[in-house]
Amino acid sequence: MKSSHATILAIGLVVCALVLGGAYKYKYHAAETITVTGLGEQEFTSDKIVWRGSVVVENYSLESAYSTLEKDKREVVEYITSRGIPTEKIVFLFPYSGKTYESQYSNGNYIGQRVTGYRIEQAFTIESDDVELVESVSREISTLIAKGIQIESQQPDYYYTGLDGLKIELIEQATDDARLRAESIAKEAGCRLGKLKSARTGVFQITGANTNEEFSAGGNFNTSSKDKKARVTMRLEYKIR
Repeated sequence: MKSSHATILAIGLVVCALVLGGAYKYKYHAAETITVTGLGEQEFTSDKIVWRGSVVVENYSLESAYSTLEKDKREVVEYITSRGIPTEKIVFLFPYSGKTYESQYSNGNYIGQRVTGYRIEQAFTIESDDVELVESVSREISTLIAKGIQIESQQPDYYYTGLDGLKIELIEQATDDARLRAESIAKEAGCRLGKLKSARTGVFQITGANTNEEFSAGGNFNTSSKDKKARVTMRLEYKIR
């Protein structure tokens, strides 16, 4: 009986050794890959601009406020078109109106508010591929304030219409960069690259050119800078031979 138990134990040890040996061999072969990250980046200049502003009117009478708003809008359009921007590029949005209030006090104690008039704001948008022209007009629009027109101007946003093509170019650039890195590593290790096992594109980033703008995990899309830099990474995993 003891001999039978010893035989079973010996067989079990041999089987265990074979299983462990196979697992080690599988782990060894599974690890025979090279993983690299390549970079593709390029600077470019925006070819589209979007400028937003608002005409604001305040008056004690709602009727008078709307009348003044129409007059001020005509002057704004006249000013913008006189600088070379076509009328059809100026798009006015629906006006927003609301009451204005003044706080009331009695013996230093707050007792409520009273209506002092109305405030109407109408936003406008100008979208154009003539970046320099719209940029110039947006900087000079404040001169209308001297005519008594209350206008609020936002900083323009800048875009690039060739972004889709640029993304493809950068992915190709990053892929080539990653492969060169992998080939260099394989050469130093005395082996050769095999088939591509996996490829993963990183987050597409657009930042201002020559800035210290940080990258975002979800991707950055800068619209405040006319001159930009696009960046993307590719993570490649190769088998080795």
